[in-house]
Amino acid sequence: MNSNIDRRKQKFLKALTELYGIPACIGEARYTREQCIDALVATHKASEYDNYTTLPAWLVNDKTRRLGRALYSIPEAVVLEIVLAAEKIESSDEDCLTEPETCDTMSSMNSNTFNLVAPSSDVSLVPMKNDTFVPWGHHDDISTILKSKQFAPVYITGMSGNGKTTMVEQICASSGRECIRVNITAETDEDDLIGGFRLINGETKFVFGGVVQAMQRGAILLLDEIDLGTERMMCLQPVLEGKGIYIKKIGAFIKPAVGFNVVATANTKGKGESDRFVGTRCMNEAFLDRFSYWFEQDYADKTIEARIIIRKMKAFGREDKDFAQYLVKWAETIRMGFKAGGYDDILTTRRLEEVCKAFAIFNDKTKAIKLTLTRFDPATQEAFFNLYTKIDPTILPAPEGMKEEITTTLTPVPTIPADPNLTNPCTDYAVTA
Repeated sequence: MNSNIDRRKQKFLKALTELYGIPACIGEARYTREQCIDALVATHKASEYDNYTTLPAWLVNDKTRRLGRALYSIPEAVVLEIVLAAEKIESSDEDCLTEPETCDTMSSMNSNTFNLVAPSSDVSLVPMKNDTFVPWGHHDDISTILKSKQFAPVYITGMSGNGKTTMVEQICASSGRECIRVNITAETDEDDLIGGFRLINGETKFVFGGVVQAMQRGAILLLDEIDLGTERMMCLQPVLEGKGIYIKKIGAFIKPAVGFNVVATANTKGKGESDRFVGTRCMNEAFLDRFSYWFEQDYADKTIEARIIIRKMKAFGREDKDFAQYLVKWAETIRMGFKAGGYDDILTTRRLEEVCKAFAIFNDKTKAIKLTLTRFDPATQEAFFNLYTKIDPTILPAPEGMKEEITTTLTPVPTIPADPNLTNPCTDYAVTA
């Protein structure tokens, strides 16, 4: 078997897990120096060939394993049982395990190139806090569900650009929960989600996908734009039941660690493609029914949205509270017209944030608005901008027929001989266009 865990390392890990148990997830595979020494002593007693007097070099020389003073990360302890089971299969003449399978054993695997890559636990996956974020809507309910650490998959649906994904990430950031975001597309399949074999440095290794890593770390799995996925996502059925998943490619059963949960975001409720959200699909009803709670999120009301826009302006370095109020009123009017069928497009909160950024860059309200509206067709651009001029009295549309500015200059009148009858002649000027 081609493995990164040699015999001496296996004995050390086996002694470590026998003394202190197998960690539930990668994040819990942390051991003190004293615990490692205890494992070395047990290893030394087990074999006359192992004579460690200090901690092994692979542990103390790898800076990525150091979590603090005399504290080390040893993620191999989580997958040790899988590796040992795989070797047992390779050395056996039988085609399958003689003992009945349980969730802690592996089924038969004929591959002789099995080599598992354990994800690192040294890098924190807790999202960064966003100081401009304003909690609103279903924030408190979703936060309560995720903080409870009870497995209850959540589905959040709503119009684009209203902060669904940001809300989930900021809930994790404020509560210190790790979050693994997996963006779903029409091409997403089991290999992307669960894991598959990859060629790494000339070796074929099995690499866990984001779903399995979230399960092992007890993290929040964020399935973004889930309604773009196909039937290939049905591999997540057991994951959405909270029962763990059997990975047939390596014959391993992965159990979710405490705190693991799933949150999906989408623009639709999985009932099929809409005119606005091209590519969304009609999803399997049994798949959708496995989500415990559904939340439908609209755009924030004008008070909340104004607070969001003002915070964004501060972050971009140019604040104008009056401008922020005009932008919010403008967006609210367009959304009302959209719902009534008067407009074919809509202004999202994300678009308003882009206006704030352009305003900070150019220090020009008109340019910021027009630049942000270029994503729409010309007729919509004109309609939206004309509407804004009716809301903000500081911006007026150009008068009809006055597309180009007219400049004036002072030009001296040609010299005229002085009248001998005038005692105080003077020089006259005329204004010309």
